[in-house]
This record gives sequence, C-alpha cells and structure tokens, in this order.
Amino acid sequence: MMRISTSWMYQEQLNTMLNQQSTLAQTQNEVSTGNAINVASDNPVGAAQIVGLNHILAENTQYSSNIDSATTRLSSETSTLSSVSDLYNSVNDIGLGAINSAMSSSDLSNMATQLTQYRNQLMQLANTTDANGQALFAGTSTTTTPFVSNSSGGVSYVGNNQQQFTAIGSGLQVASGDSGSGLFMALPAGNGSFVASANSGNTGTLVVGANSVTNTAAYNAATASGPINDTITFGANGAYSVTDASGNPVLDSSGNPVTGTYTDGGSISFNGMSVSMSGTPASGDKVNVQSDTASNSQDVFTTLNNMINALQSGGSTASITNTINRQLESLNQAMNAVSTTQVSVGSRMDTLQQQSTSYSDLSVTYKSALSDVQNVDMATAISNLSLQSTALQASQQVFAKIQSTSLFDYLR
Repeated sequence: MMRISTSWMYQEQLNTMLNQQSTLAQTQNEVSTGNAINVASDNPVGAAQIVGLNHILAENTQYSSNIDSATTRLSSETSTLSSVSDLYNSVNDIGLGAINSAMSSSDLSNMATQLTQYRNQLMQLANTTDANGQALFAGTSTTTTPFVSNSSGGVSYVGNNQQQFTAIGSGLQVASGDSGSGLFMALPAGNGSFVASANSGNTGTLVVGANSVTNTAAYNAATASGPINDTITFGANGAYSVTDASGNPVLDSSGNPVTGTYTDGGSISFNGMSVSMSGTPASGDKVNVQSDTASNSQDVFTTLNNMINALQSGGSTASITNTINRQLESLNQAMNAVSTTQVSVGSRMDTLQQQSTSYSDLSVTYKSALSDVQNVDMATAISNLSLQSTALQASQQVFAKIQSTSLFDYLR
C-alpha cells in the first residue's frame, strides 16, 4: 500500500496552481499586447519568421521611399524638358521667319532680342534644381550649378558626364538624372552625319539649304578611312569641282573626279551625300563639307549666339541665311537630344511605377503573413483567459479546502 504524504499533496497542488498562474499570465499578456509572440521563447520558429518579415518590410519601405524621391526628381526633369522643347520650337520659328521672309534690319534686331531672352531662359532651365535643391543636369555633381557664362559670352559646363542612380530593389537601379553635357553641350553638328556650309568669304548669292545622306553604303565607304573634309569650289557659270583636305580631287564610284555644273535651285551629290542649294555662286565661292566628329560638335548656347550675331551683323541676305540654316540644323540636333531624353525619362518613370505597385502588393502580402504569425486571435485568447481564470480559482478553492482538513475531520 502506497502512502501519500501531506507535504507531497500540498506541493503537487501548489505546482498545479503555479502552472495555471503562468499560463494565465501569458494569456493576459497576449490579450493586453495583441501579440501571440512577445518573447522569442514563446515560439522560436515564429519569432524567427517575424524578424525575417519585418526585415523584408523595412527594405520595401526604404525602396518605396527611394522610388518616391526618384519619381519626384524625374517629374521635375520631365517638366523642365517640356519647357526646353517649347523654347526650342519658338527659336526654330524665329529662325524660319528670318530666312523665309523679307525682313528689315529693325525686324532682324527684334528677332535677335527675342533670341537673347530665349538664351537666358534656356540657361535658367539648364540650371533647374529639384525639390531638394540638387541640380537636374549636373550629372552626379548635384550641388554644382552646372552651366556658367564665361568671359567670351559663351557657356561652360562644369558638371560631369555621369548619371545619378537610385536603388529601387535588390540589384536594381534606375537613373534619376541626366548629364547636361550630352543634352545641351556635345551635340552633333549639321544633319547628324555631315555639315555642309558656305565659306564665309563667298561673294555670290549662293545659299546652302537642306542636305542629307542619300546612299548609306557610298557614304560609309567614303568615310571608312576617316572623316571627310571636302570642299566644293565653283568656277565660272556654275562649274564646280570637289577636292579633299589635301587638295586632291574627290573621285566618284567609277574613279573619275567629281565635277559638274550647278544651276540655281539644284543640288550637288557625291559619295552618298546630297547638298541642296539656291542662288548663284561667284567664281571662287566654296562650300565646305565635313563629317560630324567630336571636334565638330556644337553646344546649343553657341547655336543661339550664332543666330543672334547673324541677325545683328547687318550682312548680306545670303550670308545671314547660310548662317541661320546651319544653326537651325544644330538646333534640330538639340531638339533630338531633348526628345530622346524625354523618351528615356518616360521609360524610367514607367519602371518606377511598376516597381512601386509591386512593392505595394508585396507589402500587403507580407503584412498579412506577419499578422498571421505575430497577432493573437483575440476571441480565442479572451475565451482562454476566462477558462484559465476559472480553472485557477477552482484550484485555489480546492487547495484551501484540502488545507483546512485534518485526521480529526476524518475520525468524525
């Protein structure tokens, strides 16, 4: 027969109540905090999941903030580029007006004044800053004012040629800015392949108009050994010949020197190039034809300055028209640079929008998963709290009853 001591019975009852109190305290903590896991020991696996999910949510929050900043910056750039494009169109209209109509010297002077205002406005647009005061077109030198006037009346670029990038995901970056060098400064001259310009010493009325590459294969063959630097020289009655930089005759595909007779309104074609002209050249007048190269580039501020100087020069109609024609070609290259950048910025903003939407969706998913692991089922917890409290009270009452009994109660 096994004997049960009074002390053992008391200890077992006490242990039961202590366990119940511990469980009740944990449930009370869950109800008060709303968390199923308050310390790692509550659920080590669940605690690890919470740490991982919170880390992911923190990363998503940071990337979303980066996306918002990049979007704001690119929105500012989009607005600025739109203003630049509108300004270029206005400049183009003035240039076309200057060469397509009979203008008095007063009219030309007024046009020059307008272009001066546009040049100053363009300077301000090129130095636009974002909401944080950082230059949009300085590359990564965002604290620098990128475009400054120099003593010669021109404009210098003091930013750099690098793009500013923003991290919007693990291993994913998006350019949040553009260098002003390629956008405003190092622009191709002429039609993008070559420049055809009337010699400044011409005395006739020859005007060089539109020009283009009409035979790509022939042009590539002509430039295979290096950029071209040819000269069309006119003789009497429109007769012309073409020589290279060394003064040697330029040959056609059959190996014959390129020669011919120009007539007013016609064009001269050789080596895959076609140069349209109008007016009458004097004997000895020349047209220079040069490939676009890095040394043959022109910034848009110089383009406007050249137009202003031509309109203020008081030169002949042919001289002014030739200058304006060439500057309009350079302006077209500047317009192309803006258009290309606008497309690029739009594409980047689409990427930012898609990534932002993705993070928004993922955030909902991860928060739901975090809630499933971390948050307590309040209805169940409250029910458990009531049951555990009742059970503890019952244990305490039983213990009090047992504690008050003795052998004398049994003998009675």
